[in-house]
Amino acid sequence: MDKKNILTYEGLKKLEDELQNLKVVKRKEVAQKIKEAREQGDLSENAEYDAAKDEQRDIEARIEEIEKILKNAEVVVEEEVDLEKISIGCKVKILDCEFNDELEYKIVGSTEANSLKGKISNESPVGRALLGKKVGDTITVETQAGELSYKVLEIQRSTVD
Repeated sequence: MDKKNILTYEGLKKLEDELQNLKVVKRKEVAQKIKEAREQGDLSENAEYDAAKDEQRDIEARIEEIEKILKNAEVVVEEEVDLEKISIGCKVKILDCEFNDELEYKIVGSTEANSLKGKISNESPVGRALLGKKVGDTITVETQAGELSYKVLEIQRSTVD
């Protein structure tokens, strides 16, 4: 059985929008590029044709990937998240005990994770350790950088960003 893909509503919407764009806009664009390249004649040495076919293959692969994610999607209703303990869909403020630095993360499913935007996966070492914890709890996480300790300062309902 396929693994469930846990998504927030925001993540679901982004994937649906991307899928719609790929199917409606990108497919037509690449079909037009292939048609124009074919009209140039000999396909054996036609770089534009090869590039368009590669792009078409990439688009179809991404469509298939998104459809598979959506088929197995489980959407977390963020308004119903229990703020007593950390769960997927909430924002947490934690204190890095070693550097006395406050960090803020949104806990999301692995398909939405983006550390540059402060979104960490429920499957990552830190995300997994935070799940189920309450304000005031301290966690220790074994990472590639060594053992890290964090204290949970705040659990918030996530706002759409």
